[in-house]
Amino acid sequence: MSTRTLDPTRPTIVPGAQRTLRNRVTPGQTVRDSLAMARRGLIKVRRTPEQLFDVTLQPIIFTVMFTFLFGGAVAGDVASYLPIVIPGILVQTVITTSVVTGVQLREDMDKGVFDRFKSLPIARIAPLAGALLADVLRYLIATTITITMGLVMGWRPGGGFVGVALAGLLVVVCAWSISWIFAFFGVIARSASSVQGISFMVLFPLTFLSNAFVSVDTLPSWLQGFVNVNPVSHLVTAVRELAGSGTLTHEVGIALLGSAVIVAVFAPLAVRAYMRKA
Repeated sequence: MSTRTLDPTRPTIVPGAQRTLRNRVTPGQTVRDSLAMARRGLIKVRRTPEQLFDVTLQPIIFTVMFTFLFGGAVAGDVASYLPIVIPGILVQTVITTSVVTGVQLREDMDKGVFDRFKSLPIARIAPLAGALLADVLRYLIATTITITMGLVMGWRPGGGFVGVALAGLLVVVCAWSISWIFAFFGVIARSASSVQGISFMVLFPLTFLSNAFVSVDTLPSWLQGFVNVNPVSHLVTAVRELAGSGTLTHEVGIALLGSAVIVAVFAPLAVRAYMRKA
């Protein structure tokens, strides 16, 4: 039987130290690793396309349902209601889609996927950043289908192609910033179902208690105060102004400022919570 002799000149590797040294990557490597993780998310969507049912069917169902259900009561006819409801549905649909970020993140962590990533020579933050980048595709799909459905039903935005494109881009940026909130929930929550329950409990009052579907003037006075300060109302107004006239107003600045604040607050929280578990 042979025995191993320890070489006193050879450094001893403490358990866990190898991973620490391996994960000391440069910012450029972190970006490349994050893009690779985003590509993994896109491949997963391609292999399981049913994951896109919410961003493909929900915009169609919501657009048809809300338009014909409330069009006559709110605006007198469907054609007059489309300029009001399409931006509202666009904001609601895309923001709701951002919940999936936290839910899938929690599911991957529960399945041990992120534990496998720990053994790879990649930046530890890459799986989290890649998941958020991959979900941008979901926002783009939901935005495109909602706008297309509105055009099919007779919506004719006065802002033209540029105004509609800027409105869609604004919604995607805001949804991506909000996804950091649900990513934080996904890291700290105990199950995917709890992430979904908490997220919808937050989103439903914000989306429905806004100016997305009805005019603020028709609401009770005690409710108007909340609706006027609701960040979703500012985003919906900004989208309506961009798509309706193609003008950049202060509402766009408020929406972008709110997105920046969300990222500044919840991105560090999500990253810190994730790094503790990674």
